[in-house]
Amino acid sequence: MSARSKARKRAFQILFEADQRESSVRDVLADWVRHARSDDRQPPVNPYTMQLIEGYAERAARIDELIATYAIDWDLDRMPAADRSIVRLGAYELIWEDETPDAVAIDEAVQLAKEFSTDDSPAFVNGLLGRFKELKPSLRRESH
Repeated sequence: MSARSKARKRAFQILFEADQRESSVRDVLADWVRHARSDDRQPPVNPYTMQLIEGYAERAARIDELIATYAIDWDLDRMPAADRSIVRLGAYELIWEDETPDAVAIDEAVQLAKEFSTDDSPAFVNGLLGRFKELKPSLRRESH
């Protein structure tokens, strides 16, 4: 697994934990950083993980609005928690992380869905992020 894939996986875990604890993603990230500093068995939080979490946190309301708008037949609060976290992370990386190719952002999100969610989740994640990819230029313009 590449360093970026590991960073994405940890970012997903932080988003998922924040969702489950009903906490701020920045607070959970800070907990992970503190834990890594105080426990030699815990690897440090990768800078790309921090970048993903901070970027998501800055645009969380907009990302949830996009998901609610384009996730046909799915309310955000009724979506499986893992899917919600994966799509949030994937949407941020796809729309706002220019260094990540679109296909990589989508594929990595689909891989997370295969590993952490239901059998139907990879297709759902792929479809929703694919729609965001099509709309990316207008979605970016609307967010500034």
